[in-house]
Amino acid sequence: MNSEKTNNMLKIKFVAVDSSSMIAYFQGQKGDDVDAITELLEEARIIIPPVVLCELLSDPKLPKAVAHSLSAFPALEITKDYWQRVAHLRSKLIAKKLKARLADSMIAQICIDHKVKLITRDKDFKNFTKYSDLDLFNAR
Repeated sequence: MNSEKTNNMLKIKFVAVDSSSMIAYFQGQKGDDVDAITELLEEARIIIPPVVLCELLSDPKLPKAVAHSLSAFPALEITKDYWQRVAHLRSKLIAKKLKARLADSMIAQICIDHKVKLITRDKDFKNFTKYSDLDLFNAR
């Protein structure tokens, strides 16, 4: 997807979804995040960070239909100097002795870069909101 198309798509106010919430959605679990995903899907406003797509598609038991559906979602693009920003963000949290998994740092940074909110069940992202511009989606 080219940058111009991505920029035009982001004007629609897409919301990124983390694997924890997507898994809950596909498993039929209940929760504000699942309700939000359902609504955002109806509005075609879900966008997937590449790391999340990789995490989800890595499940060997993932049904082909679900894999096909996931692959159809638009994905956030990695921009220039992304890896340096991920390293800086992760380093900032590690210096404060906070958990900063590499995949979470990558997801947080790509959401920050594109100024999109993130739906997640993973409590570790709270640290990113305290020490960066990551914005979590509040369903209510």
